[in-house]
Amino acid sequence: MLKVRKAVFPVAGFGTRFLPATKAMPKELMPIVDKPLIQYAVEEAIAAGIDTLIFVTGRHKRAIEDHFDNNSELEMALRAKGKDGQADMVKHILPIGVECIFVRQPEQLGLGHAVLCAERAVGGEPFAVLLADDFLDYEGNGVTSNLVRNFKKSAKSQLSVMEVNGPDISKYGVVIPGEKTGSVKGLTEKPKADDAPSNLASIGRYVLTPDIFDILRSQAPGAGGEVQLADAINTQAKRGDVEAVRLNGLRFDCGSVDGYLDAIMHVAEQRRRS
Repeated sequence: MLKVRKAVFPVAGFGTRFLPATKAMPKELMPIVDKPLIQYAVEEAIAAGIDTLIFVTGRHKRAIEDHFDNNSELEMALRAKGKDGQADMVKHILPIGVECIFVRQPEQLGLGHAVLCAERAVGGEPFAVLLADDFLDYEGNGVTSNLVRNFKKSAKSQLSVMEVNGPDISKYGVVIPGEKTGSVKGLTEKPKADDAPSNLASIGRYVLTPDIFDILRSQAPGAGGEVQLADAINTQAKRGDVEAVRLNGLRFDCGSVDGYLDAIMHVAEQRRRS
């Protein structure tokens, strides 16, 4: 079975909920205390054994590439001031052997389209998708590692899911459970709360098999006139090729201002205690 070595990070969005902060700075570089959102997601992917990071960006996201690039001038300036610890941190933003690939999404046509833009970089391999908006706090190697572990057992696409009760379920892709524990018969994008097939919501962590690209390429636009990843996963699920893994940890929706503030307060409280 092929190993999951690659991860896709769709980061081309404008981040309009955070204007004016995101007018010149990518939302993904907004810090949770002292570390950017995107770096938390990257570290989670690396902890799962992934060594190729594929960022699907827009023309206004060059700063993300700069963040993960070497900065010899900054490193030398820090060492000259005796700040070797900080210099080492800057030098080792990424471990040796981890490669970054940057792909442009020329037009924002949905999450499914963003994933499709990464097809050539992914090749015919299984791959992870991590949405940096979902800030996760977890024990062990993380949610992506759990998905990779499950994929190795079944070779099926994997969704991270959490329980959402009440009207908020309409904000998510919702799982139609199969008969066996963890099996998925379908995935419905943002149903009305009364029509939701379960209380299991798909969140921004996936391991997908490469046939998803063929599905996305021929798929008609869905909700909002965009190419929806959930619709493609629903097609896989109808074939019996999708499983769900329950979230083991806490999730903060940093696509919203309130969720972002909650994440900062959570991390700050942890820092005070440590």
